[in-house]
Amino acid sequence: MGRRSDGTVLAVGNGAAGECRVERWEDVVAVAAGNVHTAANTGKSHTVGLRSDGTVLATGWNGDGQCEVAAWRGVTAVAAGWRRTLGLLADGRVLAVGRSAEGQCDVRSWREVVALCCGDWHSAGLRSDGRALAVGNNRRGQCAVDGWRDLVAVSAGAVHTVGLGADGRAVAAGDRASGACAVEGWEDVVALDAGSHHTVGVTASGRVLAAGDNSHGQCEVGRWRGIVAVAAGSTHTLGLRADGTVVTAGNNAHGQCDVGAWSGVRPL
Repeated sequence: MGRRSDGTVLAVGNGAAGECRVERWEDVVAVAAGNVHTAANTGKSHTVGLRSDGTVLATGWNGDGQCEVAAWRGVTAVAAGWRRTLGLLADGRVLAVGRSAEGQCDVRSWREVVALCCGDWHSAGLRSDGRALAVGNNRRGQCAVDGWRDLVAVSAGAVHTVGLGADGRAVAAGDRASGACAVEGWEDVVALDAGSHHTVGVTASGRVLAAGDNSHGQCEVGRWRGIVAVAAGSTHTLGLRADGTVVTAGNNAHGQCDVGAWSGVRPL
């Protein structure tokens, strides 16, 4: 998914469930793509978009009600995960719809939140005081973020969570088998994102760092330059250049890396 400077949205990939039907969306200020948990669930993902008036759009598979966002108002940010959607209100409270069997939608008590994200079975948020919150499945320790402080961003993968400190360093919690949590040595990072089993970050100089599963080449980003934002999917990675063009690495089995014609893309 990509948002252009004119508020329209671009999409590539598997659109079997209608998750790429965004060609009529307008006045969009942010987009989020829900992930597909396993290959067996391909065709069961969704996409959400936030409009400048605080309303939310959704398209794609709605088997757990994750697209039931039409009544939302006053939303300032959105996040999409496996079978669920989160929305951040201007007053710091969080809305949630979709699958909650593992507690990943138990966000009603959250307050003073300024950013949020979705993993497969857990959700994470960033408070205005720089602390992190997490709910949902914690079997791999992916919700063990209570001690994190002075953060400016958080991101959730399948079974790990990463946070970016104000000092440009990264922290991680959760499953370490894939190497996705091996970010402790990163420095001068200005943005990061967690894929299912890998993590990517962009430095102030526009270089990109990556750690974790590289089975499809999704971590082959060392030669990228002039990057201002990154996004990590299940097994692919996107990098946004300052000129609004996009570079990719990783799995393109469903055309999710076919972004060569994109231009005018802006950070989300």
